Amino acid sequence: MEPVSTPPLSAEQQELFALIEGGRDHVFVTGRAGTGKSTLLQHLAWNTSKQIAVCAPTGVAALNVEGQTIHSLFRLPIGLIADSDLELPDNVRRILNAIDTLVIDEISMVNADLMDAVDRALRQARRRRAEPFGGVQVVMFGDPYQLAPVPPRGDELRYIRDHYRSFWFFDAQVWAGPAVERGAIRTDGLLDLGRVGAPLHIAELRDMHRQADPAFRAMLNAVRHGVVTADMAQALNTAGARRPPAPQEGEAPIITLATRNDIVARINQRHLDALPGPVQTAKAAVSGDFGRGDAYPADVELQLKAGAQVMFLRNDVGGYGGDGPRWVNGSIGTVTRIAGDSVRVELDGVEHDVEPAVWERFRYAYDQGSRRLSRDIVAEFTQFPLRLAWAVTIHKSQGKTYERAVVDLGSGAFAPGQTYVALSRLTSLDGLYLSRPLRPSDILVDADVRRFMAGVRASARG
Repeated sequence: MEPVSTPPLSAEQQELFALIEGGRDHVFVTGRAGTGKSTLLQHLAWNTSKQIAVCAPTGVAALNVEGQTIHSLFRLPIGLIADSDLELPDNVRRILNAIDTLVIDEISMVNADLMDAVDRALRQARRRRAEPFGGVQVVMFGDPYQLAPVPPRGDELRYIRDHYRSFWFFDAQVWAGPAVERGAIRTDGLLDLGRVGAPLHIAELRDMHRQADPAFRAMLNAVRHGVVTADMAQALNTAGARRPPAPQEGEAPIITLATRNDIVARINQRHLDALPGPVQTAKAAVSGDFGRGDAYPADVELQLKAGAQVMFLRNDVGGYGGDGPRWVNGSIGTVTRIAGDSVRVELDGVEHDVEPAVWERFRYAYDQGSRRLSRDIVAEFTQFPLRLAWAVTIHKSQGKTYERAVVDLGSGAFAPGQTYVALSRLTSLDGLYLSRPLRPSDILVDADVRRFMAGVRASARG
């Protein structure tokens, strides 16, 4: 990839980029929400001199980083892979042999079995079975306090319990620490190939770019680690107990972050129905092999009315000027007019004409002439980069930033990190509104994450 202009890096981001670019260490880049993991990944993808392939565990995550899904890149079967034979077509072997650095985003959603399958595929394709990942540098981005892999069930769960300490990526057999610590030896042939576990360099970004108030930062950090004090809980609940005010002219409307899709759909539909006038529907154009509907980055049929509250689903790519982009992924505004080829949206008191955006799905290929990797466009999805946004699920708020939001945990948070993700979207405590007070049961931290990250912090102190 040719270097392009990306947001400037902080000193710690620059130091970490130099470590990745100048060495061969396997690196896990983590950090609290708002510390700039995505910024660093984008800078690395566009400015590295290495042959790089970027992938992610889900279709939407892969779109966000302009890469491929892990299963697509490696041609891996869906579900538990275990010791099944890996059939790697010649074109996949050529791609895997050309990679210098493999970048995996949202690594916390990658399970240990898939992590080991990536290792095995690279060893097999590159015919370097004694080297972790076949000699490829692996750089991973994510925060296990926010997103977890899909838990196994039935026979898959029994297999994982027999072969792994946990289902998390950091307990994969490929890593030197977990394998030695656990004392487990697999019998599927991997360790019989002269295998040596890979050391993992763990770098935790610490500079916060989303929240400025140190007291609010401390509260979020406590929620992240599950160590909320009574005083912190009282401060959060007192701030959140205020009634959300009606937005004033020019102010960003208040969005509700809820735990479940049905709650979000009900809120959005109720507000849309209450607006006068007919609904207008924009249908997406889909071409090529874009995958299933759950991989689409926006609604296939987007229903809008004038007055609808909407959220932008990607950064502005056409309106950069002296004041920067007109909107970013997560900006919230109000529809003021709908025409055939554009939607006018008021954002921070200024109206903008928004046109359909094109999301491109990429696939890596190997160019024998240049002996380099290329990224080919294999599918396109065209739709207005908007979504109804009186409410959005906490999961879909991942990576977004809001000045104000109502956090609705309903009957309770049901996944580790869910409450932390919701609260950490906010820039300040002043913008927090709670549909009900936080309870101790809402603060969920996965025990394996707690164990792993405690070891990370202990190593850093040592």
